Amino acid sequence: MQRDTRPKKTRLETVEPLGKRVLVRKDEDKKETKGGIALPDNIEIPTITGRVVTVSTQVANDDDFPIRQYDKVLFNPKNSIPVDFEPGNQLFVVPIEDVVAVFRRRQS
Repeated sequence: MQRDTRPKKTRLETVEPLGKRVLVRKDEDKKETKGGIALPDNIEIPTITGRVVTVSTQVANDDDFPIRQYDKVLFNPKNSIPVDFEPGNQLFVVPIEDVVAVFRRRQS
């Protein structure tokens, strides 16, 4: 009986950004504004929102970047790299310089 010596396909389980980057899950595109104005399907918005899935070690250890996992962020997708990890899951590796805002709740 012969053994199968072909390399086994491994399934990716995580994506870890390197350097000064974060991994962001893009929010779904909005179909209308809060005021009720319908947006066309082909609208091109220069910045988009998403949730941070993970941050690189370099960003996590740098106090100049107060970004943590699960933060909602506004980012410019121009230099972002899309990651085709799972169908229907829009992930982007985003350079930290392209994260333009972090949404925070007010402390009462």
